[in-house]
Amino acid sequence: MPELPEVEALVRFLDGATAGRTVVAADVAAIAALKTHRPPVSALVGRRVQGWSRRGKWLVLTVDADARAAVDADPDAAGPLHLAAHLARGGWVRRHETAPTTPVRPRLGGSSRGASLALRLRLDDGSGVDLTEAGTRKRLAVHVVTAPEDVEAIRTLGVEPLSADFTAERLGDLLHARNQQVKGLLRDQHAVAGIGNAYSDEILHAAGVSPFALTRSFDDDGVAHLHATVVATLRAAVAAASGRPAAELKDAKRAGMRVHGRTGAACPVCGDTVREVSFADSSLQYCATCQTGGTVLADRRTSKFLR
Repeated sequence: MPELPEVEALVRFLDGATAGRTVVAADVAAIAALKTHRPPVSALVGRRVQGWSRRGKWLVLTVDADARAAVDADPDAAGPLHLAAHLARGGWVRRHETAPTTPVRPRLGGSSRGASLALRLRLDDGSGVDLTEAGTRKRLAVHVVTAPEDVEAIRTLGVEPLSADFTAERLGDLLHARNQQVKGLLRDQHAVAGIGNAYSDEILHAAGVSPFALTRSFDDDGVAHLHATVVATLRAAVAAASGRPAAELKDAKRAGMRVHGRTGAACPVCGDTVREVSFADSSLQYCATCQTGGTVLADRRTSKFLR
């Protein structure tokens, strides 16, 4: 799943490639991916791209106002519009220098594991942007709205971890609000926006903290250390991804992981074996030597969490 660093890199890539262009076609291929109907996707056509931005893991395209909409059936769409997309586990972005012009055939769903088209935007210079989704579990979500905050999942996002609002004090308040496992807190989009399974593994490994450490066990020094590690890890990942085209970001993310997705490999810090805890539909990776004092964590499928 694309997380904050990859989505930020996509924003920068797409912004440089499409800003100032005009949308000449907006075609939905996967009807189930479209979560809104007013304004319609067609309202994007004829508008100039103002730019792209990020909200947590959400990718947001903003197009300019269209005075013609004021006299149409939906006058609320006269102002700027936003296409907000959550790529979920299998979603991705593909940019075309020359976009296909063949008609897009809408479909209700599909079981294909390969990447399939969900939405295509064509621009006035002949280029285009596709939203695609791979896998059989289709969770890509696309909203066309008059403000990004019209999407509840965006409106209820927690603090951005690379913003000035994300202080050690703010993190401490989140950690101590209720006693839970620290990995769960870092992944909670209502608490901290943009961190998912992969970067929570990386952050906790860099901090030398067990994924099952309880949040109220962090003293002031522990909070400060975790805060610094969150910021440093994400800044480094954003820097590594910045400037890369969309086609290279997935491989760059995998190559940059120290423990996530590296079960059985040697920890790059201590040389111990990277271990895994599996859940119903996900898993986490960690180093026992670096993070748990040598204790191997129990698998959730067979026993209780070790904390």
